[in-house]
Amino acid sequence: MSSATKAAHPPRKAPAGASKVRYIILAMCFLGLTMNYLDRANMSVALPYIDAELGLNLSNAEKGLIFGAFFWAYDGMMLIAGWFTDKVGARRSFSLAAVWWSVFTALTPLATTFWGFFGMRFALGAGEAPAYPSATKAASRWFPKSERAFATAVIDSGSRVGTVLALPIVTGIIALATWHYSFIILGALGLVWAFFWYMMYRDPADHPGANDLERQYITDNGGRTEENDDAEAVKIRWRDLFRYRTVWGMMIGFFCLNFVIYFFLTWFPDYLKNARGLNLAELGTFGMIPGLTAVAAAWAAGIWADRAIRNGADVTTIRKIIMVGGLLGGAAILPAAMVTSLYMALIFLAISYSSLAVAATAIWSLPADVAPSSHHVASIGGIQNFASNIAGIISPFLFGYLLDVFNGNYIPSFALAAGVAVIGAFNYAFVVGRAEPLPVLPARG
Repeated sequence: MSSATKAAHPPRKAPAGASKVRYIILAMCFLGLTMNYLDRANMSVALPYIDAELGLNLSNAEKGLIFGAFFWAYDGMMLIAGWFTDKVGARRSFSLAAVWWSVFTALTPLATTFWGFFGMRFALGAGEAPAYPSATKAASRWFPKSERAFATAVIDSGSRVGTVLALPIVTGIIALATWHYSFIILGALGLVWAFFWYMMYRDPADHPGANDLERQYITDNGGRTEENDDAEAVKIRWRDLFRYRTVWGMMIGFFCLNFVIYFFLTWFPDYLKNARGLNLAELGTFGMIPGLTAVAAAWAAGIWADRAIRNGADVTTIRKIIMVGGLLGGAAILPAAMVTSLYMALIFLAISYSSLAVAATAIWSLPADVAPSSHHVASIGGIQNFASNIAGIISPFLFGYLLDVFNGNYIPSFALAAGVAVIGAFNYAFVVGRAEPLPVLPARG
């Protein structure tokens, strides 16, 4: 039976007696992305203290370049990472990535100059590239379409949780010891996770803990496995994925989302410290609010989307409601810079970050929805993530540049981010096509 035929039938719940190994896989993916973002966000929290201790006297533009160095390598490796993950599988690619990024996290304290920190961040970015494609591929294999939004929300929330936890964890370590230990300790924890992922992960057909009922439930309800692949779709070449308008729309839309989100991953601690005057203790508490609300909102959106799809709602309609609405809500970042009250600013920032996190649940569901076959899921995930992280290169630098030009005033930067969010919403509404496997295109003449 083809995947198209199966998609015509309403999704059903897992049968009684089916194992629940997929939730163990989900928890491991969540922890992996949490570690990934803890190591990534470590620098954004620690950099003001590194600068003060080492006397680097970095300008805002130079800080933006250090933040952006990560994304030069991360983005440069992303297209290869998606292709590599589809070739070797999520078990090997995620393990290799975690070992790489953990080692360079632990080595970061060896740097003592601008270029030293730039180089460490560059190496860290190269190692983190396979993480999201690996998690996306694992979820596509283990979760049917009617459970994919919640699974994606949980996995993607690892980025939020890691970023949120970086504030109290890194500031706590700095207060108790020095900034050096924040990198060493988190690097060691990443290596522990890599070991357990490699030992525990298998695809559904090979996992000793999964029974036939769970495997059949996944296969019959849209899990992206070889059993559901169309023979002709499997033959589509990686480079031909760029022939689809939907793929280009996914790239543009995710760029717009990450342009705003990377403020929260890079400049947010600096904003709270310098623009709002928070001290170290306040930074570790108030700074958690937008991230925590974003996690809760994303999980709620995933539950709602899966329930709507199980009840027969059109998958494309549900995905687009979440993506378009989420990006429009992301524009709430602008009034955060215009209000004088810290609490009102945090409310607007929480609305913005939560809305963007909601949109991300559908955005990361799309690769499994639209991939022509199971062999293209990580590749499409890597392609859209490649485009999104061009924003990771541009956004931190532009924020820093505008801060220098406007003497630390965040309003121009937030206005730019809000405008980009609105453009992203229109892109998902009118450029991205249906959330269903892309058709086989005729050969080029």
